Amino acid sequence: MGYHRPHAGRVTFKGEAIHGRRTFEIAALGLGFAPEDSAIFADLTVAENIEIATWTRPGGRPAAERIESAYRVFPALRRYAARRGPELSGGERKMLSVARALALDAELLLLDEPFEGLSPAIIPAVSDGIAEITRLGHAILMAESNIHHVPEYASRLYVIERGEIVFAGPPREASRDASLQRVIGGSV
Repeated sequence: MGYHRPHAGRVTFKGEAIHGRRTFEIAALGLGFAPEDSAIFADLTVAENIEIATWTRPGGRPAAERIESAYRVFPALRRYAARRGPELSGGERKMLSVARALALDAELLLLDEPFEGLSPAIIPAVSDGIAEITRLGHAILMAESNIHHVPEYASRLYVIERGEIVFAGPPREASRDASLQRVIGGSV
């Protein structure tokens, strides 16, 4: 998202080089990002956090439709629409971060550790919301350190150990891969 420049190679999205571009320019191309730390605007309400994404990428679907889509994916956020960032739990902030990326009307959402630090009670709500995003036709690239949190709707799984890809394939094949079992120290 423009935070770090690559040391080598190129980063492209939809055939266009994006390395060296500013974050808002990358977002305007249709690339949404929900960071590990959620990075919501603490002084804004839930509703304002979601709405602000529609300003970044004003084209495409109407803002009201995109906002409604975010609430449909994470219905709990509608109940908290008037709450500000500090009044939300970690799981609620995580849902808000993903909902805001969705309200951007992004074609591709980058989700960095969406389950990190979440209470086991909230993981199903976040997972269900992400599954709904895929059903709506948005592509998702997710970084997740706990292989057991990889959702069943993932079409492809890459396991990286010390900078090297040790498994690449459909998630259902991961349980049959002996080298992957050795890396994670158990079953998938």
